[in-house]
Amino acid sequence: MSVKILMVCLGNICRSPLAEGILTSKLPKHGFFVDSAGTGTWHVGNAPDTRSIATAKRNGIDISHQRGKHFKPSFFKEYDYIYVMDINNYQDVLQMAKTETDKQKVRLILDEVFPGENLDVPDPYHGVQLNFDQVFDMLDEACESIAKKLLKKQS
Repeated sequence: MSVKILMVCLGNICRSPLAEGILTSKLPKHGFFVDSAGTGTWHVGNAPDTRSIATAKRNGIDISHQRGKHFKPSFFKEYDYIYVMDINNYQDVLQMAKTETDKQKVRLILDEVFPGENLDVPDPYHGVQLNFDQVFDMLDEACESIAKKLLKKQS
């Protein structure tokens, strides 16, 4: 049985695809499944933002095959961990939770690096390439922490 992790942002074309690609690169292929989704529907079926693809590629990760999907309440049953990029999306996801168990699966991703500080990964969509690179670095650090914890639980 595989551990299933979902990364969530607003449009599922900038932050969550990067987080999906980064965490996937840090975990063994067997035993883990990482995916991403957005709370909004604007980019369902679309590839990630070209700037996210470029940033990932410069860091040795290919996210060009990913396609945007919309977060659905059924994902609480499908995934073991749900990492959200910012407080607004965190609240949106929690509103869809039906049980306490659902709510306990949802975490702000930067709490992995800065526990309890409730920091947002800024949305780089209206920014420049440098903003995507900065987001990559934040997510890389958070995903490193997540990977270590998940691998420790598996051993």
